[in-house]
Amino acid sequence: MTDDRAGAVPYADDADSPGVVRRPVTDADARWANRGWWDADADDYQAEHGTFLGDVDFVWCPEGLREADARLLGDVAGRRVLEVGAGAAAAARWLATQGARPVALDLSAGMLRHAATAAGRTGVRVPLVQADALALPFVDATFDTACTAFGAIPFVADSAAVMREVCRVLRPGGRWVFSVTHPMRWIFLDDPGQGGLTAVHSYFDRSPYVEQDTTGAATYVEQHRTLGDRVRELVTAGFRLVDLVEPEWPQGHEAIWGQWSPLRGRLFPGTAIFVAEKPAD
Repeated sequence: MTDDRAGAVPYADDADSPGVVRRPVTDADARWANRGWWDADADDYQAEHGTFLGDVDFVWCPEGLREADARLLGDVAGRRVLEVGAGAAAAARWLATQGARPVALDLSAGMLRHAATAAGRTGVRVPLVQADALALPFVDATFDTACTAFGAIPFVADSAAVMREVCRVLRPGGRWVFSVTHPMRWIFLDDPGQGGLTAVHSYFDRSPYVEQDTTGAATYVEQHRTLGDRVRELVTAGFRLVDLVEPEWPQGHEAIWGQWSPLRGRLFPGTAIFVAEKPAD
């Protein structure tokens, strides 16, 4: 699931954003920064968002859309499912209760530590793998389904390579579903209030959002791609786009998650969920 920063795009000259720039980064820089950040922030993240996400639940986005209701993955009973960027693996544990055979993969040891703790707490255990989404440690055609809720994709410089890796490990006919911050959110400041209703940035500026320390080293990196970019990444990797879901803000949902809020959510989308399939032979 997403960090509070997801979609945050203030520039370095914003008075309330010291150490924030928009600049290119390498995959190595992004990997080092985000692994370190998620390891350090894992406890605080779970303390703040763990109740919303649940121990055994599959929540696609801050809007609260659940896989139990949306069924974007289809029937998972008996299927091998890879959760990429699984975090504390609540979704993988939920999938296990639905008869799936899931594997939860994440780059962060800190998040996987919470996954192991939750497994002990709930009694629902799934295999946990620490690995990079750019180099999935599985042979070709291992899984029937792959998914992620805000995992991995926004945090790597070459997200097209993630699409290729997922396509590689999926069997023909396999489904790949992922949620990300809706690309149009990058037009706005990272503000859940009135300040977040005015367009201030170019939708077409794909420069990464980078938090850096006093030496200039990146400590957190997030990437922006347009809707068209995402479609091209999928198609070039060998997928067929089946659906693009833009969850509406539900009535009665008053929670604020970072830049997600009832005010903004009722006016424009905050999440995009891409549903794709690898063509059958």
